[in-house]
Amino acid sequence: MATAVALSHEMFDAALMLGVCDKIVPGLLIGSLSFGHLPVAFVPAGPMPSGLPNKEKARVRQKFAEGEVGRTDLLQAESAAYHSPGTCTFYGTANSNQMLMEVMGLHLPGASFEQPGTPLREALTAEVGRRVLAHTALGDDYTPVGEQVDERAIVNAVVALLATGGSTNHTLHLVAIARAAGIQLTWDDFAALSEVVPLLTRMYPNGAADVNRFHEVGGMAYLIGQLLDGGLLHEDVRTVAGPGLGRYRQSPILEGATLTWGDGPKESADTTVLRGVEEPFAADGGLRMLSGNLGRAVIKVSAVAPERHVVEAPARVFGDQAELQAAFSAGELTGDFVAVVRFQGPRANGMPELHKLTPPLAVLQDRGQKVALVTDGRMSGASGKVPAAIHVSPEAEAGGALAYVRDGDVIRLDAVAGTLEVLADLSGRESAQPTVDSSVGTGRELFAALRGAVGPAEAGAGVFGV
Repeated sequence: MATAVALSHEMFDAALMLGVCDKIVPGLLIGSLSFGHLPVAFVPAGPMPSGLPNKEKARVRQKFAEGEVGRTDLLQAESAAYHSPGTCTFYGTANSNQMLMEVMGLHLPGASFEQPGTPLREALTAEVGRRVLAHTALGDDYTPVGEQVDERAIVNAVVALLATGGSTNHTLHLVAIARAAGIQLTWDDFAALSEVVPLLTRMYPNGAADVNRFHEVGGMAYLIGQLLDGGLLHEDVRTVAGPGLGRYRQSPILEGATLTWGDGPKESADTTVLRGVEEPFAADGGLRMLSGNLGRAVIKVSAVAPERHVVEAPARVFGDQAELQAAFSAGELTGDFVAVVRFQGPRANGMPELHKLTPPLAVLQDRGQKVALVTDGRMSGASGKVPAAIHVSPEAEAGGALAYVRDGDVIRLDAVAGTLEVLADLSGRESAQPTVDSSVGTGRELFAALRGAVGPAEAGAGVFGV
């Protein structure tokens, strides 16, 4: 909405979009597509230099959840991990955004992961302004964003997301972006592509490396080149660098004050982080769809051990993540169980990220318990080694089956068969009600109309239709 309002207040020849994190980039692109006649380019900030390794950060968070370290130690670890300007360095939603904008041709080649404050970063930022102006209707190479973001660009985005094990948030964002472009993209499309797209990267939380290491060992130029050579990307697209995705095989080079592009790497410098299509980490993208009498859901299995792909256990039902944390702290979460965290969908409370669930559930799993999560909320790019069926649709607030589940009902999450079932008869039960009122306080009253209009997660959790 903010993007559309800003663009409506003047008459523009082109637009530059400054955004990095989470919902900002999808929101900027959706707003841009409502002004599809304009050339649009995205300007990335780049990741901060690597600080505390992600694995160590996760270890401290887990120790904090167990009560073995205090808040001071936790804050020190977080400050060491997030220590300077730039995006966080793990491969979550922010860096998935950057990767997607590049493979969709909305960044300049090689721009996504150059760090802030460097001469090359500054040169790329200046150059993208010149390029977008060259694509206005005043010149000979008019390239409006509404024509650039076509079916081929959307498919390229999904393929690259799967090949890199990117954030599950994009099973929402890309669906909503496609709709804004007049294109129908479904979860079934993600599932079908996931079966044939190999996993080519290992970045935290799906590995130990961060995005800086990915960039160092070959980065986007090698990744895109491999996907093109494997016949997995559409090359015949329009980009801010000109026609054809083949330009994105190249890497930027700064020679004095002159910015040029040269051939990208032909090989990965570290095959524990980045591989080619002939030797992938896995034959599929690790993103699967689940369906059954609990509804439809998404699960990311690229970081889940194979022996944990199927969990059948009694439900423990919670109204929000704070309730689960309290039960964990009280030592009440014993034995095998499936945590059901409901009334966390778009209509209920705007679908906040449930990132606080990962440490306690990971602790219990490490203790030998079989645990899983089922929720109509989001786990996003932080989802990791605990099997999690997320974005359950229809959500509990909309009368979904999650609203009728009770403690003790046996739930079977089967990522192999692609099913999500409650092994109990829910007929005749009354719907549960939210235990937390998320509609009031800190300005949330202002969004009542939007909550009433929002669509289901499976349709992108959007407020604005095609």
